[in-house]
Amino acid sequence: MSVLAIRTNQLSRDFILTRAVDSVSFEVPQGIVFGFLGPNGSGKTTTIRLLLGLLDPTEGEAQVLGFDTRSQSQSIRENCGALLEHTGLYERMSAEDNLDFYGRIWHLSAQERQQRIKSLLGELGLWERRAEKVGNWSRGMKQKLAVARALLHQPRLVFLDEPTAGLDPVAAAALREDLAALVEQRGVTVFLTTHNLNEAERLCARVAVIDKGKLLATGSPDELRARQGGQRLEIHGRGFSEMIISGLHQRGDIARVTRENQHLLVDLKEGGESAAIVNYLVQSGVEIEEVRKGKASLEEAFLTLLEEEND
Repeated sequence: MSVLAIRTNQLSRDFILTRAVDSVSFEVPQGIVFGFLGPNGSGKTTTIRLLLGLLDPTEGEAQVLGFDTRSQSQSIRENCGALLEHTGLYERMSAEDNLDFYGRIWHLSAQERQQRIKSLLGELGLWERRAEKVGNWSRGMKQKLAVARALLHQPRLVFLDEPTAGLDPVAAAALREDLAALVEQRGVTVFLTTHNLNEAERLCARVAVIDKGKLLATGSPDELRARQGGQRLEIHGRGFSEMIISGLHQRGDIARVTRENQHLLVDLKEGGESAAIVNYLVQSGVEIEEVRKGKASLEEAFLTLLEEEND
């Protein structure tokens, strides 16, 4: 059985007019990237604050690295790193001086600070620019430095709240690669909140989906995709009339049908056979040009979960 970095049991938090986190229970094994997925306002950031002991739960409980969030919050924060809404960087200082400042706060010795700063900036591709003022850097470089700040004291667990938000695609991809490498090389656990489903699919070994404070699903990306059913068919052709699409909806072997311009996306239930669907369409008069087989994406599984919750 894997060692847990985080365990929550019916964790809830009320504010005056709303329940921001509603009876949330999940587990996070050590040494992985765990994606906490949800739209804006779904309760992701509030959950992080509960796990760090910055907020007390209204109900329920949580343990982080074996520490109770109510009674041992200081120990949690000493053993965790966090990059939340703000980078925590001083833009008039150099990158090296920023990290040295935080190293002193963590009571690292001069030798430890020097070694950690060189190691982290080297791994993140920032060492050659260590003497530059941070205020002159791009947003992507600042985010990398903020990740280095969160990792400086060698925490066992790091909370990253939307770390690639606002970055251009190139900078976001570079930061994702750096995070994956740091997890692999250092064995840290990363608790990553994001609404970028492609990012979660690439980085995360396990994910949880939250909406309106309620946990909708947990599992690996493959397990969440499997909730869409079995195989996915992308069928290109002509003659997809409303009557034919209505007939597909009524079939017992189909989970979902989506029409996009000149093609259909058909999600089959477990045991559904693509040949039967193609045969039905041909007999109904559809001119099929191409059929592609695949699986639903994590984004599609995520959207389905939200739709089911709001029905």
